[in-house]
Amino acid sequence: MLFSASGIVALVVVIAAIALAGGGGKSGDAAVAAAMKKAGCTLKTAPAKSRQHVTSLTAKIKYNTNPPSAGSHYYSPAIWDFYTSPANPIQVVHNEEHGGVILWWGNKVPSSTVDELRAFYNSSPDGMLGTPLASLGSRVAITAWTSPEGSLGTGHAAVCPTFNEKAFSTFRDAYRGTGPERYPLDLLTPGA
Repeated sequence: MLFSASGIVALVVVIAAIALAGGGGKSGDAAVAAAMKKAGCTLKTAPAKSRQHVTSLTAKIKYNTNPPSAGSHYYSPAIWDFYTSPANPIQVVHNEEHGGVILWWGNKVPSSTVDELRAFYNSSPDGMLGTPLASLGSRVAITAWTSPEGSLGTGHAAVCPTFNEKAFSTFRDAYRGTGPERYPLDLLTPGA
């Protein structure tokens, strides 16, 4: 069977797209770990235990990371937005399943840091959500759920003493859009 040059190029593009679609991968994971360490963050990566949907926003779910980055979650995701009142973490985990990256901040984080997080969110909001989480106190965090599509995957949670744009950009760029139930990022827009 003969292939034209354009057919071979198309095949190479498809193979590259499949290879790159699996998430951060080892080099992405290493880059995230290095960036988070340099920023003084604590990075935890843990396998997801479940992708089960629950029907109650008050369900008691034990997550492998704090803030949660993967696991059982409410059957409907939260609206993609930058919240000033806390979004329910059980619902937000569903956004992570769809490939979202979540920004979190504690109740003692200065408003200037929240403004930096908002600016970071506004610079590239598709597939991102920001929400307060009182238990973080004076810390900020960023989380994502990565997976080869259809598997349980892995949760990633970085908790940081303050916002570091370079570290957060590295995390976002490695993990956004790589959840186990992926949606195109242009569908994960503010208000959707």
